Amino acid sequence: MATLRTPRTEDIRITEVLEALAHPVRLLVVHRLAVRHRMGEEIACGDLLPEVAKSTASHHWRVLREGGVVHQRRDGRRLMLSLRRADLEERFPGLLDHVLAAAEQDPAIAARSRTLPS
Repeated sequence: MATLRTPRTEDIRITEVLEALAHPVRLLVVHRLAVRHRMGEEIACGDLLPEVAKSTASHHWRVLREGGVVHQRRDGRRLMLSLRRADLEERFPGLLDHVLAAAEQDPAIAARSRTLPS
C-alpha cells in the first residue's frame, strides 16, 4: 500500500497552503473539517464529499494533504481525514481562522457546509 506524502510541520509552505485553499471545493472541505475539528472528530474521505466524483475528490485530498492542510490516515480500507489546525497555526498564526471566517461569508460555502454528512 502506498505511503501518503504529508509534509512535516516545518516544511509546510504558504504558497502550497494558499493554492490548496484557493479552490472552492477544497475550501468547502476545509470548512467542513473545521466543524468536525471543533467536535474532536475526523471523517472518512468517502463521506466528506458525497456530491463529488471519487476521482475528483481524490485529487482534492492529494492537493490538501501535500499542501499540509489536512492529515489522512488509513483505517482498514478507509482513509480518514482531519484538519492540521495546530500545524497551520504554528506555521502561519491566524491564517486558518481568517480563511474560515471569509468562507463563512461566502453564501455558497456556508450553504453547502450546512449539508455536512453525519
